[in-house]
Amino acid sequence: MGDVFKALADPTRRSILDELTDRNGQTLFEICARLTTKHGLSSSRQAVSQHLDVLETAGLVESRRDGRYKFHYINTAPLEPIVARWLDRAPDRRGDVGSVEGPL
Repeated sequence: MGDVFKALADPTRRSILDELTDRNGQTLFEICARLTTKHGLSSSRQAVSQHLDVLETAGLVESRRDGRYKFHYINTAPLEPIVARWLDRAPDRRGDVGSVEGPL
């Protein structure tokens, strides 16, 4: 879980995940272009590639090669233990553990 928090701590990496959420399966070039146009981030391709490596190490991004191109996909599975640990067990308004909904 530590790798996930480390990966999410950086705003550029969160922007990369936002872009993959909007349009999954992008190349490094596409991600760089979208970061520049939508977020005003002018990171080099090498810097974005290093961010993608951190996200892959945390399991938040998976990549596949297709010919000359490498496509990157978001993977939300590493976030599930975080949700299960804190959000699924959050007390409701009455203080009961186990329900995230308030009183009916």
